[in-house]
Amino acid sequence: MLSYWRSGIAPTLTMFTSLSTLLCCALPALLISIGAGAVMVGITTAIPGIMWLSAHKGPLFLGATLMLIVCSILVWRQRRSPCPLDPKQAQACMRLRRYSVWMLGISIAMLITGGFFAFLWPLIYL
Repeated sequence: MLSYWRSGIAPTLTMFTSLSTLLCCALPALLISIGAGAVMVGITTAIPGIMWLSAHKGPLFLGATLMLIVCSILVWRQRRSPCPLDPKQAQACMRLRRYSVWMLGISIAMLITGGFFAFLWPLIYL
């Protein structure tokens, strides 16, 4: 069970926390930059939680970064653990490891993108 947590659940949770950084900061910046401010107003009216995420972006990024660090450590430590001897289970084990590395990479990309729009974009364009 711990192995499944390290290889499957932790990278997925990390991806969702990184996705929240995109929703809080990158999506509003993108929509307003392309002149779709009315769309942004409609989204914030329909989903008011986006404004809460934007108001608390510091703790959001801190939590997402900590989750990403913990997940990276778990995936790194799991990389050389033995897989089961059964060929089907061994194949599933290796597939799950590849999945977790891909999810970790996507999470890192989303966190960097969200961080750019949250913290650097206002310094560059304001």
